[in-house]
Amino acid sequence: MMLCLVLAGCVGEISSPGPGGQEKMNMQDAANRADQLLDAVLGEIKPEVQWTHGPTSTGSCDVSRMRVVMTVVSEARRGSFLGVVDRFWRRSGYRIKAVNKNVDVPAIYAQTKDGYGVSLSIGGEGQAFFEVDSRCVQESEVAESTTPPNGPGYEGVYPLPRPDVHSDFWSAAAP
Repeated sequence: MMLCLVLAGCVGEISSPGPGGQEKMNMQDAANRADQLLDAVLGEIKPEVQWTHGPTSTGSCDVSRMRVVMTVVSEARRGSFLGVVDRFWRRSGYRIKAVNKNVDVPAIYAQTKDGYGVSLSIGGEGQAFFEVDSRCVQESEVAESTTPPNGPGYEGVYPLPRPDVHSDFWSAAAP
């Protein structure tokens, strides 16, 4: 296993222990794990919100996946929305690294036990963004997510539109 110094940065890949010895995780494996983490948190939100894929980005040894919520999360419901996610991440053993309590752009930043950075941020018009950033892994090609969005896919649309799906619960003007 390679150790990385904060000042020196990471070079190479980090191996994760697997059954029967050392298992080398590549960027596609990390993207698949990011999809699992995103599926899990979105599955905890009841009533369900409609989401689509945001961009997948890659660095020299890491990958990020994003999902963009297309359901309007009203200002009155943002605290509840963030609370559902915060409680799920804590129950899952994630370490909460920071919470932005800004009324206009609240966010939660956490880290999984296996080193993935996860975040939820609320942007303009109540649009929620979930992002997962991998740790440093072996370089490889990365395919787009195979998880289908639960609404329109907006393939080829950039930038994505603002949230346009109404929920009797999440879009409600009163708490």
